[in-house]
Amino acid sequence: MQPKVKRIIIPGISKILFFIAVFFIVLGITKIALWGQAFMRETGLTPMTIVRLLVGNGIPLPSQDGRTNILLLGIGGGTHDGADLTDTILVLSLDIHKKKMAMISVPRDVWSDTLKDKVNSSYHYGEEKKKGGGLTLAKVIVEDVVGLPIHNVLLIDFSGFEEVIDAVGGIDIVVPFEFTDPQFPIAGKENDRCAGDASFACRYEAVTFSQGLQHMSGERALVYVRSRHAQGDEGSDFARGRRQQEVFVALLQQVKKPSLWVSLSRARSLLSAFDRATTTDMRVGEIASVGKMMTTMGVGNAKRISFVDLLREPPLWMYGRYTLVPKADYQTIHSYIRSQLEE
Repeated sequence: MQPKVKRIIIPGISKILFFIAVFFIVLGITKIALWGQAFMRETGLTPMTIVRLLVGNGIPLPSQDGRTNILLLGIGGGTHDGADLTDTILVLSLDIHKKKMAMISVPRDVWSDTLKDKVNSSYHYGEEKKKGGGLTLAKVIVEDVVGLPIHNVLLIDFSGFEEVIDAVGGIDIVVPFEFTDPQFPIAGKENDRCAGDASFACRYEAVTFSQGLQHMSGERALVYVRSRHAQGDEGSDFARGRRQQEVFVALLQQVKKPSLWVSLSRARSLLSAFDRATTTDMRVGEIASVGKMMTTMGVGNAKRISFVDLLREPPLWMYGRYTLVPKADYQTIHSYIRSQLEE
């Protein structure tokens, strides 16, 4: 009598593949769910946020009295001395209810009693103390100057600024007055000894801007924004602040053009350029919501506010360098800014 042999039933190959497929599907869904949760926590982009961006203004932004204030800073970048001093300091104020926008220019040479230095050094001191602390300290110091709560901050590295403007195809600027800057610094020659020339003339070049409409590349726009040594009014902090606002508005107008986003490769290069050139404490959802809100406000009609007429130049011996301080006090400046915003 033959012994009984236990038969082992092996599932068909189709069943094995089915179970493997199910495993991968479950694993994939799990990974997507976990990644999605992490992504939403990190960026603030939830399905509801996306819906709000498509049919509304996006997610609610931090605000006070119906106004959101965002600090825009521009640093030179690179490796030269003073690379993290803020050449550009603007406060973008968005009136959520009235759908109006204003830009407040803060001169870089305004003295801060808190820092015991100029306001343009706040980002430097903050970063020196703690990585990422520059944005926080800059917000605090500029709040003291303008008398408004600063809800968020966006830092633009000018070393990547050119790439952003070039990525949008350049910008159009109407230059109101012709000017020549005989001492614009040449990149890379900051420490050149100039063969013993005591005036260090080799470190600088003369740049000229004619009056009227001009299409500017990133490099040209950067020169326009950073020029400091023109003769007359165009060499003033007021003129620099005005030019910074002009370039910012022109860039926003370019970004708003739908044709810019039709090409996938161009859109990708633009987004990459923005990412490399900026640092912010805003999450993606907030950035997108600010952008959506600004498109409904008409950036070309943005109110431009300057309080340079309320400042004076104290004697050099008082602070050991060129500075600007209030003619009266900061409360006067605060009242003036608020009155301009309410008009």
